[in-house]
Amino acid sequence: MPYTQEEGGRINNFAVEPKMYTTEPPTTTEKRNYIIAGVVALAFVTGVVFVAFSVS
Repeated sequence: MPYTQEEGGRINNFAVEPKMYTTEPPTTTEKRNYIIAGVVALAFVTGVVFVAFSVS
């Protein structure tokens, strides 16, 4: 652990910083998968709401 000592004798402990990296934009296949997952999620939520209204 990296420690620094101040003038008064106090010791500070700093966290180790993670390595940073840049992300890459999604490919066309990933975009298509995101759209499919969104449609499936929307259909699921719509179905749950429909069941809730029909039961009540």
